[in-house]
Amino acid sequence: MTPDEGVRPGRGRARRRFRTALTLAVMLVLMGGAYAWVMPEPVARAQDPALVREGEQLYEGSCITCHGADLRGIPGRAPSIVGAGASAAFFQLSTGRMPLAQQDGQAQRKAPRFTPQQIDALMAYVQVHGGGPVPPEERGAALVGEDASRGGHLFRLNCAQCHNFTGRGGALSQGKFAPPLDNASPEQVYTAMQSGPGAMPVFADTMLTAGEKRDIIAYVLAVRGVGENSPGGQRLGGFGPVSEGFVAFAVGMAALVGFTLWVGSRR
Repeated sequence: MTPDEGVRPGRGRARRRFRTALTLAVMLVLMGGAYAWVMPEPVARAQDPALVREGEQLYEGSCITCHGADLRGIPGRAPSIVGAGASAAFFQLSTGRMPLAQQDGQAQRKAPRFTPQQIDALMAYVQVHGGGPVPPEERGAALVGEDASRGGHLFRLNCAQCHNFTGRGGALSQGKFAPPLDNASPEQVYTAMQSGPGAMPVFADTMLTAGEKRDIIAYVLAVRGVGENSPGGQRLGGFGPVSEGFVAFAVGMAALVGFTLWVGSRR
């Protein structure tokens, strides 16, 4: 046996390991490049320095005692809002949930404390110092999609488990609840999907595209009507099977008792 024959098996294994490692490295590079190409680029918007300074003053006067000077929150008072972005700030402030009236299981919707201009200033400050999702530039009707039917399908897949089939809301665990969407504006629905307030998950653009979010808004607005959007009869509060099942049970029991009394009287 020559010296080369005793070395070849080891060299072969080393070469196979090298080829395997090289293949894995190439695949990782290709997958990382594909992911970076597919992922949407973060939205970067220039903020007005004067607006940011106004937001800083408002933050120090109303928010710093709970969320801290660095936006990282204070244990036992409020969570960190680093990464929450202007979307979360808009939703919480425009719905009056922030500032909190009292520590509770869930922040309640109430009249906003800040004006729209002040809300814009706080949004700018939070975005500059914490980063995160940014609301779309469109407002009002521009956020309403054209396909409410697709929006209804997406709503039933992603939202109806908590908000009910027609956005009437429902109870959750630990004293929390999914609020009704009757008074939510298109901007508030959109930013809620972006920021995931409370127990609600975050629906990034990789989960629901901007167009799908707009169609969900179209569905939410379409099911708010009481008479014109109820082709099947009485809405019964719009709670779906719960109220419908109760009415069916009550009517059925009344009919059964009446029939029983009628049979007994004939005997």
